[in-house]
Amino acid sequence: MASAGFAAKFPQAQFPISRNITPYSTPNHFILKTQLFCSWKPHQRFVCLLPKFGNNNNIENVIELDEEGLHFVEMSSFSDTGLYSRELGVGVRAVHMACLLCQKIQHALLLETTEHVSSKDDNSPVTIADWSVQATVSWVLSEAFGSENVSIVAEEDVQVLSKSNATGLLKAVVKTVNTCLAEAPRFGLKAPRSALHPKEVLEAIGRCNSKGGHTGRFWVLDPVDGTLGFVRGDQYAVALALIEDGEVVLGVLGCPNYPMRKELLSYQNGNQRPITLPTSDIGDKGCVMYARRGIHTSWMQPLLCGDETFVWPNSAKKIQVSPIDDPELATFCEPVEKANSSHSFTAGLAYSVGLRNKPLRVYSMVKYAAIARGDAEIFMKFARAGYKEKIWDHAAAVVIIEEAGGLVTDAGGHQLDFSKGVYLEGLDRGIIACAGSKLHETLITAVDASWNSSSL
Repeated sequence: MASAGFAAKFPQAQFPISRNITPYSTPNHFILKTQLFCSWKPHQRFVCLLPKFGNNNNIENVIELDEEGLHFVEMSSFSDTGLYSRELGVGVRAVHMACLLCQKIQHALLLETTEHVSSKDDNSPVTIADWSVQATVSWVLSEAFGSENVSIVAEEDVQVLSKSNATGLLKAVVKTVNTCLAEAPRFGLKAPRSALHPKEVLEAIGRCNSKGGHTGRFWVLDPVDGTLGFVRGDQYAVALALIEDGEVVLGVLGCPNYPMRKELLSYQNGNQRPITLPTSDIGDKGCVMYARRGIHTSWMQPLLCGDETFVWPNSAKKIQVSPIDDPELATFCEPVEKANSSHSFTAGLAYSVGLRNKPLRVYSMVKYAAIARGDAEIFMKFARAGYKEKIWDHAAAVVIIEEAGGLVTDAGGHQLDFSKGVYLEGLDRGIIACAGSKLHETLITAVDASWNSSSL
């Protein structure tokens, strides 16, 4: 009986144990849902479902026991043994790695002048973080599921990096990617056998060339959502979603500057900004949120700090939308940028329904994150004429809000359609995300009453 190692890790547990074991998966693979310990025979494997000791959230961990010792299995609860559980586990790890990569790059950008910020054709900024994250996530997904089985829709391409005058930029991206992937074992993922060459990095980025569609399975990645906020030291996000037959089935949203605790946020000029934290609290600087369709639960976990090793679910806790349904008490979010949204229309709409709190203007999908975990109640975006919403700006966050109890629709009350390619085709006027149905109905009615008098 291998009880010594278990006792050292879990002194609260008692053993020996009951043998109330039920078959799971295979004849030699079992589940025991108990707080106790079970013995096993050589070359036989059991899985015990145990509450996470010392965690007030009572998240259950699956623990695997074999002749070599005690192992955690990549599951956060018994329900995570279902469809898309492995995809979610890999996706969370990939996004978590990407967030730590972005934190280092943003810190460097703020400390020194760098030439590694470029402009796209639409004059929006792109940094080495965008390409590095895209290459890293692409490589991780391909290694986990096979490159022939992985299709990815993503924002960045390799055109800029492939130019003859971009040698320095490409070198910086390759170095960043290899530094990040070397940390993969820390997250329970496979690292490359040797450092990736520039050609391999370009291939990983270029592999993200799917056009989406209404059939089949594909991933959607926004490597750095809110790059303007990123280069300014403000909020940004790393977003990854899995879509199957036009439906978002899981979403992971990394928010490196959005602390786990709301009281650690600061508000300046109506914007939500990171604040300087004591060294002891640095682990509260960022978080990763995630959800899987149909579980009716969304989760949030802190980013790793220092030399910590990722152990699923990494101190995750359930999140849910705010119960506030009175417009006078609600907080609404809108984009910082005026280039692709109308602040004047949302301001008028907010006043007409009785919203009195100052709008929270936040870069990136952090707006969605604020709603998912109850820091705000409403997000409204009404694009200016000619602007088309991309699926990577919404997919991951939508499923997280919905599984946390909220609603996300267009301004006509229809579900967002992710089956038409890289754009949200057929969008009715704008996007409305709410913590509850009462606020949602109020806003939909107000849009109908105000739209004809707007200039959008």
